[in-house]
Amino acid sequence: MSTRLEGRCVLVVDDDPDVLDSFDLALRAEGATTLRAEDGNQAVSCWRSRNPEAVVLDMMLPKRSGFIVLEELLAAEHPPVVVMVTANEGRRHEEYARGLGVHAYLTKPVPLDTLIETVAGLLEEHAPGGTG
Repeated sequence: MSTRLEGRCVLVVDDDPDVLDSFDLALRAEGATTLRAEDGNQAVSCWRSRNPEAVVLDMMLPKRSGFIVLEELLAAEHPPVVVMVTANEGRRHEEYARGLGVHAYLTKPVPLDTLIETVAGLLEEHAPGGTG
């Protein structure tokens, strides 16, 4: 059993309970501690109170869009690694997210191994002191 995310804290944000459950389970199977949010307001509140190292963020969310959440996360003094996921295949949204500074942009359905590889790779790449 691989534990590439052992000791890492990841916030999963999606308003689809099935996606939330599958992403959560896959990340925990790799050793991550996971936090969950179902809308943009919960996501920001949870991030502020728990400060996870990575956020898997759905683009289309109730209460506060993924783009607004992304802007807030990346404006922080110590921003988390952010992986945006969306069912929207339009290039305009991807370009906008990349312009804001998103670390990765994945289109649903996201294979769970792709999600794990992306999150783990980004956390290693952005590790403080380059210890990854």
